[in-house]
Amino acid sequence: MRKIAVLTGAGMSVESGLSTFRGGGGLWDEYPVEKVATPEGYAADPSLVLSFYNKRRRELLLVEPNEGHRLVAQLEKDNNVVVITQNVDDLHERAGSTNVIHLHGELMKVCSSRNPNDSRYIKRLSPEAPEITLGDLADDGSQLRPFIVWFGEAVPLMEDAIKAVSDIDVFIIIGTSLNVYPAAGLLNYIPYGVPVYLIDPNNVPVNGVCNLTHIRSGASDGMRKIINDCL
Repeated sequence: MRKIAVLTGAGMSVESGLSTFRGGGGLWDEYPVEKVATPEGYAADPSLVLSFYNKRRRELLLVEPNEGHRLVAQLEKDNNVVVITQNVDDLHERAGSTNVIHLHGELMKVCSSRNPNDSRYIKRLSPEAPEITLGDLADDGSQLRPFIVWFGEAVPLMEDAIKAVSDIDVFIIIGTSLNVYPAAGLLNYIPYGVPVYLIDPNNVPVNGVCNLTHIRSGASDGMRKIINDCL
């Protein structure tokens, strides 16, 4: 059974109708990143930050996994698959993927402002009550905040991701610009000679990677091609 790692970024969920953060028309054009995705922004205006992520959750609940998500999940039928995602949505899980590492947190979860990574204070919000407001407290008495890894914060699951890609037979990259570190650095940890399939309609700066195939398409078309022609 082959070991396959799949690294996904915002382009993975575009076909489901979710906005990307970067690029023309991305969320960072509307909301300055320093105001809604940094510890400093949260400290300065927690109400704005909570409102921003409440809106993101409402948007997420209106969309469904696309065929790309489902095809990634389908790989588990005959392979040992780990999905490493930079996305905070839960579309991989809803499509059926069972081994997902969320590098940047999970939108449908909230946590303690004092101890964001303490599992005792992390809880999942329900679709029926997907919002939090000022005054909603974690069990340690601090304000509940989004369970999101903001810019300037450590990526606690990075070591798990490095371990996952260090022993694989195939690496698939879908819909990421490879501009965000440390996630982009995972390419440095894959075994030499492992085939790398990059699915993205845009030019992506990937240098020094041998055995790379760039499939210039969206997530669904790219995954169909990989399953039909490459695996």
